[in-house]
Amino acid sequence: MRVLLIGANGYIGRFVADRLLADPAVQLTALGRGDDADVRFDLATGSPGALTRFLDAVHPGVVINCAGATRGGARDLTRHNTVAVATVCEALRRSGCGARLVQIGCGAEYGPSQPGSSTAEDAVPRPGGPYGVSKLAATELVLGSGLDAVVLRVFSPAGPGTPAGSPLGRLAEAMRRAMQAGDGELKLGGLGAQRDFIDVRDVARAVHAASLSAAQGVINIGSGRAVRLRDAAAVLARVAGFGGALHELDAPPMGVRTSVGHPRTESDHGMHSPPAAYPYPDGCGSWQQADVRTARDRLGWRPRINLEESLADIWMEAACRI
Repeated sequence: MRVLLIGANGYIGRFVADRLLADPAVQLTALGRGDDADVRFDLATGSPGALTRFLDAVHPGVVINCAGATRGGARDLTRHNTVAVATVCEALRRSGCGARLVQIGCGAEYGPSQPGSSTAEDAVPRPGGPYGVSKLAATELVLGSGLDAVVLRVFSPAGPGTPAGSPLGRLAEAMRRAMQAGDGELKLGGLGAQRDFIDVRDVARAVHAASLSAAQGVINIGSGRAVRLRDAAAVLARVAGFGGALHELDAPPMGVRTSVGHPRTESDHGMHSPPAAYPYPDGCGSWQQADVRTARDRLGWRPRINLEESLADIWMEAACRI
């Protein structure tokens, strides 16, 4: 099976590449902006025609798109997450390769949900920020393309390679600094949000399964269990061997965005401040939990790696910086 992987150097893409390279039945070609890609191509600026010519030459059976941006202004997010996907869809429509498309979406497309609920694929998406909007627009392009396509809505990926700027990455870095300085306590803000964390290696397994399946539409990829950030911080402290005290600071005033996991000073929060509207910087409010029954039923996929193992791997990478 010939597979074209877009975004092989990204956080999820690296693990998808490893998973596919371990399958002797897969012939993998990586397309991206970096020098180490098999083919250099920028989806945000390249034309559908140029990509079509490449598709016709390589003739892949599956195209997996892991490329995209998680940070930046609305214009950059739209260019890298929406316009880029429009280019992929148009190129596949023009090409004679007839490839199946596996698009990596995200849980942020759903936006805030009711605490205690599990979000299924038929929920009406109401993204709470420009990132979720740009990813939802990409999903709609894929679903309306007429292609043989599936969108995997990945919730909160965790594990090795977790970006330092992500909430769990910031937690690990704050703990590393505290241990390096010999601090007996760690004060953190913005730990009240609850998210569905899924190990990035389990995500790669889901992508592999989706590339081999006939499933179409949207499929959630998550653990099916929401975890409070403060509980994740406690687990991280245990695996790190941090014997100090964890103190959660008050939430900032409405309209003030906090960086989850960053230590805060007294000037960063006011007395008797109400909770922030979106304490976790993805526009999804205080709660998000995936309903993952569709992934089980249509892909034969279940998560295998628990959060403690994911956090241990995050800490191992952070500890190497001590």
